[in-house]
Amino acid sequence: MVLRNIESYPPQEPFTEIGGEYHLRVQELGADVAGSSFAYGDDPYQEVAVFPASKPDGRVVVFMHGGGWTNGYKEWMAFMAPALNAIGITFVSLGYRLAPAVQWPDGVLDAAAGVAWVYANIADHGGDPDRLIVGGHSAGGHYATWLAVRDDWQARLKVPADVIKGAVPVSGVYDFTEGNGMPGRPRFLGEAESNDLDASPILSIRNTPPVLMSWGDHDFPHLITQAERMTVALGDAKASVETLVLENCDHLGASYACGETSAPWVRALDQWSRDCQI
Repeated sequence: MVLRNIESYPPQEPFTEIGGEYHLRVQELGADVAGSSFAYGDDPYQEVAVFPASKPDGRVVVFMHGGGWTNGYKEWMAFMAPALNAIGITFVSLGYRLAPAVQWPDGVLDAAAGVAWVYANIADHGGDPDRLIVGGHSAGGHYATWLAVRDDWQARLKVPADVIKGAVPVSGVYDFTEGNGMPGRPRFLGEAESNDLDASPILSIRNTPPVLMSWGDHDFPHLITQAERMTVALGDAKASVETLVLENCDHLGASYACGETSAPWVRALDQWSRDCQI
């Protein structure tokens, strides 16, 4: 199946001003990028989009969109594919169900199921299932990091404990507990306060694959602080962690930079993954 028409999805929450700006821009950037959709569940949001490289080297990047856990489409990330395909990476954009239709932990469990689908099927598209890197922007960076550092979802989905060989979150969220600097408690967490702890990757680091942490130098201040704290926490857990501050990038600009062939993020991802032997 080709990429889904965005109008065919069930309705989402209304966009914020910044969300609407982003929605229009990434559709423009990815308008001419072709990929194929595959379902890993019954809901339209439970799909992945696969963008094979013409000369794949085996590396696979599974990336998750942002949108505050209430908005977003896997098609948003299509604009990243050409730059990553050009360096041999098979690119996968992973969709997941959104709040308020679902609440914690349903969205991240969708993401886990999507990663399991990729592991089982990506060899058919030029990727090596033993060279999986997960990433995401903003809310997607949160989900990607949670999956990378946790050890309690892999067995249920019958994937190896080390199925994730590396993580590349961009402007992610890593802490939902008191004092995290966020302007409010995200609705996707639901009513149970215990979810704040469970959803916080910074407080549940059990797996330690290599991580490339990125954020914009003009990003939201609380996200910069969270990224810096997560970097320290990963180091304390003996993970191999590198950082990349994207110059002249705000929160949206940090995402756009992930699709620019000549921008530092793509070059850094390429070198970092090779250095980590992924």
